Amino acid sequence: MSLSAGTSVGGFQIVSALGSGGMGEVYLALEVKLDREVALKVLTHAKAEGPEYVRRFEAEARLACVLNPPNIVTI
Repeated sequence: MSLSAGTSVGGFQIVSALGSGGMGEVYLALEVKLDREVALKVLTHAKAEGPEYVRRFEAEARLACVLNPPNIVTI
């Protein structure tokens, strides 16, 4: 599901690919409403349909939300 620069996903505009892994791909994106750069993780299509992967993805997001050191991404 590679997304190209300029593609819009929800309120985000893809700037470039940052990397990929076992669950999906991570992109540098612009959050249009807040005019800020963010890392946007997207599950691969096959993983997005698997309830276990969606659960892991949501758990990862919940854990990242409670972190706020200066060098850790905000969700």
